Amino acid sequence: MDEQIKVGIADLKVSTAPNKIITNALGSCVAIILYDSVHKVGGLAHIMLPSTAFSKIRSNPAKFADTAVPEMLGMMKQLGALKTTTWAKIVGGAQMFANVLAEPLGNIGQRNVQATKDILSKENIRIVAEDTGGDCGKSVEFNLDNGEVTVKSIKYGVNRL
Repeated sequence: MDEQIKVGIADLKVSTAPNKIITNALGSCVAIILYDSVHKVGGLAHIMLPSTAFSKIRSNPAKFADTAVPEMLGMMKQLGALKTTTWAKIVGGAQMFANVLAEPLGNIGQRNVQATKDILSKENIRIVAEDTGGDCGKSVEFNLDNGEVTVKSIKYGVNRL
């Protein structure tokens, strides 16, 4: 029987088919989804910040794009995944409240997306799909049976990646 595994903010989880990994409340945060389609092993990280340089407290690798990806790859390897057969999908990085107030770190959503792309490139993981930017929150369901990612938002409805 499949299990729904919930990922909170600044959290990451890995699992195998037939499970599903879900996360909610993606605003400027980014969901980094990694999947080894051959071995049906995957993970999802809900990162808050581009890198550890943005925080004095760096003990949680799931909080940052630059540390979440290597951490997740290591955890997936323990479940039998190979980096050579792993790809990525990314979701989130919205500019929330753009018309109301200026974000102190600039457009943190855009910076999260760019940092995610940079670390994935550095790790030689190709991005096969993305649903990034915009101005509204999103939720994600990642199906480990087939790698499908369902993105839901109030403003844009359902998008399947």
